[in-house]
Amino acid sequence: MNRTKTSLSAIYQLAFLLLLTLTGCTSNTTTNESSSGKAKEPKRIAVIVSTLNNPWFVVLGETARDRAVELGYEANMFDSQNDTAKEAEHFDNVVAAGYSAILFNPTDADGSIANVKRATEAGLPVFCIDREINSTDAATAQLLSDNYSGCVDLGKYFVEKLGEKGKYVELLGLVGDNNTWNRSKGFHSVVDRYEGLEMVAQQSADFDRNKALEVMESILQSHDDINAVFCGNDAMAMGAYQALLAADKADQVKVFGYDGSEDVVKSISEGKIAATVMQYPKVMAQTSAEYAHEYLANGKRDFDQKIPVNVDLVSQENIDDFAGYGKKE
Repeated sequence: MNRTKTSLSAIYQLAFLLLLTLTGCTSNTTTNESSSGKAKEPKRIAVIVSTLNNPWFVVLGETARDRAVELGYEANMFDSQNDTAKEAEHFDNVVAAGYSAILFNPTDADGSIANVKRATEAGLPVFCIDREINSTDAATAQLLSDNYSGCVDLGKYFVEKLGEKGKYVELLGLVGDNNTWNRSKGFHSVVDRYEGLEMVAQQSADFDRNKALEVMESILQSHDDINAVFCGNDAMAMGAYQALLAADKADQVKVFGYDGSEDVVKSISEGKIAATVMQYPKVMAQTSAEYAHEYLANGKRDFDQKIPVNVDLVSQENIDDFAGYGKKE
């Protein structure tokens, strides 16, 4: 009888110890799952865009945001409205809110440097897309279209279409944006070699369609005998075309743009615009999100400071190969 009691007691003790062990395991599992749950909360990526008043930048920003979401992040887009003060506000808010990275389309090559430095000093990697800043140590990397060479090709086509002679107007973009001058310099590196080509006016229209319309209307009052207009982006090309159409000169004046926007690609196919240069906003945007992921998830740090993205001349000769913002699939 005593032996039976002893055996039962040992069994009870063993069961009790087993219960304690299982309880401990359950408790630890719950704790780990809780910790794991917190770890699995998605990090946030901010997409700060110079302006959403231009469909090209909408595509750039939305593509970057959507790719970040596909990679498992929460992503939000912010519009700087081409205002460095507004941009600074966004950076302050993003840093304070605990975002993990910034995909950034700057408003100003010099004015945006301080914003980028503030973010990187706070531990946020910043990947510039399309527009650059005049610093080689502030951003983590800068993905930039090869604007100079793109406008060298456009300049050659411009000379060919005008037969090496004629009067033309140039509409510049934002004067604080390096893209403006890289495109202009690439264009002039070719066109200025031909004495028969005369630039009768050069004015900024801030990459804006409505402003380009107004500027072109004003220029036409003094120069109604022009043969062509070179525009630093497609939005200005469409504004210039509207002004020429209203002045009944659209059939006499060739318009050249830069970007590869949907409306200009369509206008080239319809014979309204002579040519543009196709940038690839979706490629730049997707790549920037993937670089941010490499930085955050895989610890990659050895990015090239400036990463060129190739561009292509789009004209009536090859328009069938292109759609808005890229090549046809």
